[in-house]
Amino acid sequence: MAISVPRKRFKFRLDFWTVVTLVSLGLVMILLVYPLFNILITSFISEGKWDISNYQSFFKYKHYYGALFNSFLVSSLTTLFACLIGIPLAYVMTRFNIPFKGLINILIILTLLSPPFIGAYSWILMMGNNGFITRFLNEIGIPFKSIYGLHGMVWAFTMQFYPHIYLYVSGALKTVDRSLEEASENLGIHGWRRVCRVTLPLILPTLSTGALMVFMASFADFGTPMLLGQGVKVLPILAYEEFISEMGTNPAMASTISMILLLITTSLLFIQRYVISKKTFGMSSMRPPAVVKLKRPVRILATLFVAAIVLTSIIPQATVITTSFIKTNGPVFTNQFSLDSYKEVLYRVPKSILNTFTYSSMAIVIMVAAGLLISYVVVRRKSKLTSLLDSLIMIPYVMPGTVLGISLIIAFNKPPIALTGTWVILVIAYVVRKLPYTLRSSTAILYQIDKSVEEASISLGVPPMKTFFKTTAILMLPGVMSGAILSWVTTINELSSTIVLYYGATSTITVNIYSEVINANFGTAAALASILSLSTIISLLIVNKISGNRGFSL
Repeated sequence: MAISVPRKRFKFRLDFWTVVTLVSLGLVMILLVYPLFNILITSFISEGKWDISNYQSFFKYKHYYGALFNSFLVSSLTTLFACLIGIPLAYVMTRFNIPFKGLINILIILTLLSPPFIGAYSWILMMGNNGFITRFLNEIGIPFKSIYGLHGMVWAFTMQFYPHIYLYVSGALKTVDRSLEEASENLGIHGWRRVCRVTLPLILPTLSTGALMVFMASFADFGTPMLLGQGVKVLPILAYEEFISEMGTNPAMASTISMILLLITTSLLFIQRYVISKKTFGMSSMRPPAVVKLKRPVRILATLFVAAIVLTSIIPQATVITTSFIKTNGPVFTNQFSLDSYKEVLYRVPKSILNTFTYSSMAIVIMVAAGLLISYVVVRRKSKLTSLLDSLIMIPYVMPGTVLGISLIIAFNKPPIALTGTWVILVIAYVVRKLPYTLRSSTAILYQIDKSVEEASISLGVPPMKTFFKTTAILMLPGVMSGAILSWVTTINELSSTIVLYYGATSTITVNIYSEVINANFGTAAALASILSLSTIISLLIVNKISGNRGFSL
């Protein structure tokens, strides 16, 4: 006789964390999915009809597909040169007794956290048509081509983004099991052959992640190509110009370019993850590599190699700060010390300075709260809904800022939600774009907190929600704040989305720097850039203090 077993019914339990999940998912759908859906729909509309003519035009006219080729060329060369610099630098720094490692690491991280367009502006001051290096070389009879063009973009991006490779590879090299390298030496594989045939394949997954970060950062950047391109178009610039043009806007083509940008970046992410899944190696890491003490002559050469790279990459910061204290005569710097640039900045654009720190601070408060709550449901309350939430929030991780700005304007340019031209849309853009970084740091620290801590609190009669706020959140706070401050640094330096979303009263420091450089007001641009650089340095020191002087990690 068959015995029927009653089917277990799904019981929906509405508690605090369910509400957090549903509200977070709802906000993500409204602020991210809905805008992206809008630009997808707009890209298929031409003259009021549904068709694919915008995509056909993109691949038909060289003006469009040429920009795609330029973007791939610049990003590919940048990734290649960043690897050629970052891998040897990481190997020398992790395996040999190089002096001042702490200071060198801080300088490298400062290079990475500085906005790329400030680096581009600094290289213009040095190697532009009237740069002091350009003038000096021409005066002594050495012909020198200015930094404008594709080669200038590659140079500026390489010196800006090689720290991605350095940081990822350094972390991986420290975990390679020494016994594997020793075994290869016993088989007769020594020196660089061992590095190329054993060490590099072992760290390939981590190296590919760093390379992907470099490629996407250079592929999606707006400011550097705009300053150095001089007519050479890349996709982010093309999307911006189609959307905001003196000849009239073309939101359909801007949406098409935005969708192509997003498709490329997400595809690269999935391809990289697929490659990693096929190439992952397991290591015990019980015997990390020992630091080799070099003989004095070799140590001096290795130190000079490291110093040459780091000092070259930090030159833009030094140039910006130095020139901010030099008197200007129009676009030309004189030899006189002056505070006029700072006085002019405080007189002309104090509002943009206030806007920058106000909007960024508001965004960070939201990010910290969201990071704490969402990371908890993602890690401790795993379900299909929380997995979906986690995946959706990570989309902006690979989304160019220009694409996000265009999508928000198209979505919220008319009632019932009209946000275009307000400061609210800027704060939303910052939160959506930078939340993935705060969320990742929050989930990382939460994985390190044993569940037994919460269980002990609950067993003592403290309700679960109260346990989270009184125990778990406090334990998470140092890690969350480290990630949040780094997110804040990237937010105050944000240009790609801000340039699309701002209007006069909501302009920020980055927008004003861009405008001043375009108008050849290099003194005020230097003063504004110095304010950002100083804010970045202070933030980096705070992160170092919070993390117990362990520095920045990825």
